[in-house]
Amino acid sequence: MPDERLAGAKELLERAGQRLDMSKEHTVVALAGATGSGKSSMFNAIAGLELSDVGVRRPTTSRTSAVVWGPDGSGELLEWLRIPVWHARETVLDAEEQAALRGLILLDLPDFDSVEDEHREEAERLLAKTDLVVWVLDPQKYADTVLHQKYLARFAQHRDVVVVALNKVDTLHSEAVGRVVGDLRGLLENDGLGAGVPVIAVSTRNKNGLPELRGLLEKAVAAKRSAQARIAADVDGVVAELSDLVGGPVRDVDDFLVRRLNSALAATAGAETVAHAVAESYHRRGLRMVGWPPFRVRGRDPLKRLGLRAGRAEGERGAGRSSLPEPSKARRASATLAMRELAADAAAEMPAPWPEAVLKAAQSEEAELPDALDRAVSSFEPVERTPVWWRLAGGLQWLFTLGVLGGICWFLAWIYVDVPAVRNPLWLVGGCFVAGVLVNVLARPLLRVGARRVRHRVLREIAEAVDRVAEMRVVAPVRRELGRYERAVGALGDAR
Repeated sequence: MPDERLAGAKELLERAGQRLDMSKEHTVVALAGATGSGKSSMFNAIAGLELSDVGVRRPTTSRTSAVVWGPDGSGELLEWLRIPVWHARETVLDAEEQAALRGLILLDLPDFDSVEDEHREEAERLLAKTDLVVWVLDPQKYADTVLHQKYLARFAQHRDVVVVALNKVDTLHSEAVGRVVGDLRGLLENDGLGAGVPVIAVSTRNKNGLPELRGLLEKAVAAKRSAQARIAADVDGVVAELSDLVGGPVRDVDDFLVRRLNSALAATAGAETVAHAVAESYHRRGLRMVGWPPFRVRGRDPLKRLGLRAGRAEGERGAGRSSLPEPSKARRASATLAMRELAADAAAEMPAPWPEAVLKAAQSEEAELPDALDRAVSSFEPVERTPVWWRLAGGLQWLFTLGVLGGICWFLAWIYVDVPAVRNPLWLVGGCFVAGVLVNVLARPLLRVGARRVRHRVLREIAEAVDRVAEMRVVAPVRRELGRYERAVGALGDAR
């Protein structure tokens, strides 16, 4: 997956690990809203003390105010939130009244629409770290497009850790409160925050709605699950962001396309050329053994012309490359096309960017393929033991050759030295010559049959070697990429 798409997941992993390592006895609640929504008044009303500045100058909240009910054990968490100054809500006079909120860390965030960049950045930073968010709206700005599109809609996955407080309802006529709350619910529905998100009409001036809001905070503090719920919601958000990267089902490479790739690579490597050379070498070697000695085949072994050594010991590997001719452009193009088709088929139902990643995996070792294929075809010329019938035929040919030579010598002696002879020695010369020719003629078809068998066997062995190269250099990297995709699908599925 692209690193930029995983940045949010990595950040969440780090943030979640840090939060879960800190106090689980405390719940961080942030009051967030626009300029003039009355956040600070609500903060003071919940705390029961005048802790946050309230005024007409905008923006009023320039830094985060914090109050902690039960500060013991909260130091590390406050340090992580980077809240340098905070108030402890511990008084003897109303200790019992405040006991239900023990474990609450309440933050009054800077205005998200502040004209000061640093105020907006501070609000954004803390919104990502709080366990529960209370969005404080007012009758004038509750329908603001920026508020809904840029902020509230972002919390569509966070319904369990979001509360919406419509503040300053005392500025509305009593019959208008219901209409505004209904309209707000409709807007929240469009933001994905309709079901399950509490919407409370509040007035910090006459205290309407504050007991209900405080009750929600008391339940959140008592349950001690807001931190986990927030992290779970963040995970849902990351999953939603990444879901388009793992849309299709997991597939394996197609066997037919693997066979086509193997055939194309074998052709590119010169398998036919090597097999033909081995068969020709076999045939020539046989002719040298069974042919009539004075007229036996001479010339350079075709294997040596290709830089392949006949009679190589089994398991031996030649050093350096062979002298096989370079493959044609058409064969190279065929191999490249087969590689692309295999990758494209394996990634056919994957969303971007997986098809490109699978293709890169298929081509990741393309530069090493020529040498690997050359070693594969060069290392498989078979070691052929001399067949028994070659030795017998060769022995007969030497016997017939000696018969011809002996007959000629006898004939000369019979003419010039008057050596007695029962019969004309030319009969021996002719008989041995004819017999030698006959053995040569009968042996050639057998040698051709043997050469064909050798050719087929070499092609089969080279095909097996090329299959292993294709598996290691092309198919295995593709399967590894498919495995990564499968793990991504499984991980996102588990996260859901």
